[in-house]
Amino acid sequence: MLAADLPMTTLKAFNQCVLALARLAREEGGSHFIADGLRAFRQVVPFASAWWGEMSAAADRVPMQSWMHGRIDLPAAFASEWRQVAGQDSFAHDTLARPGRVIRDSEFTDPVEAVNDFARRYDLYHLMSITFELPESGLSFFVCVYRGHQEQAFTACEEGLFDAYCAHLLQSWRFQVQDMIRLDTGNGATDFGVARPDGSLLYVGARLCAAIEREVPGWDGSLLPPEVIAQLTKAPCVMRLGRCTLTLSPNAEHVILSLESQAPGVMLAPRERTAAMLFAAGHSYKEIARMLSLSPATVRTYLRNCYVQLGVKSKVELGTALRSAAPLAEKIA
Repeated sequence: MLAADLPMTTLKAFNQCVLALARLAREEGGSHFIADGLRAFRQVVPFASAWWGEMSAAADRVPMQSWMHGRIDLPAAFASEWRQVAGQDSFAHDTLARPGRVIRDSEFTDPVEAVNDFARRYDLYHLMSITFELPESGLSFFVCVYRGHQEQAFTACEEGLFDAYCAHLLQSWRFQVQDMIRLDTGNGATDFGVARPDGSLLYVGARLCAAIEREVPGWDGSLLPPEVIAQLTKAPCVMRLGRCTLTLSPNAEHVILSLESQAPGVMLAPRERTAAMLFAAGHSYKEIARMLSLSPATVRTYLRNCYVQLGVKSKVELGTALRSAAPLAEKIA
């Protein structure tokens, strides 16, 4: 849908909505701006409810799974209930199979009646969704909006507005995540996560998902396991989770989680490892000293020892050695 095809009032409202999104991303940060940004968009393209997050595709007879999600006017149990029919949901399969394209549908016409029952339960009569590939996480980002049986179907004009707005939404979210974990785009963020103080996830990478799920059977994403949540207030710190080592680093109102693999034969003290992970994440000597209640000189000593033991010569090599010494082969289930 070209801008020239839109009524001037709609175009102005959309532009104001995009400006509001930028302001929300700047003022509210990652914890809230997606929900509030979609509520702002609701004034341009009305919808009854919405759902968004990160999802893995189906593989090896395992259904697709939502690992991080948010919602508007849907109950907390929505994601877990959807998971029961995820493998049979043809609309979800269609949107994941065509990344970057808006998919629309109406009526309860899925070939599997259990999927229709789920849709009826929440009056998901008209659907509009888009999925974006996230190479840096190994997952996909999705946004889906719904209207009920008594409402009109989404139009082609609304599809164009939704397409353009979700691109802005994704860009703002990715920039915030990249700033927090201090990594450029690429394939280096699969072992990171960003959590709120209550343990709900703002971002999670595929390898971190796989590692947590392996160590905590039954974990289905979005909210960190209780044993990890209990450690969030202690950040910066390093914790064991079964065979995994997680480094927790504070970042404003969020905590950054990094999956760490200890290099064979390397024995770093917990404080050395924490200092090294914080340094690799972009914190300065002074910042690390303040967070760990150490002197800058002690931090320098810790880092010098880490460089020697790991055999690295730069901050980038340090981060790689700490995180990637033993790649995980497990797949997301």
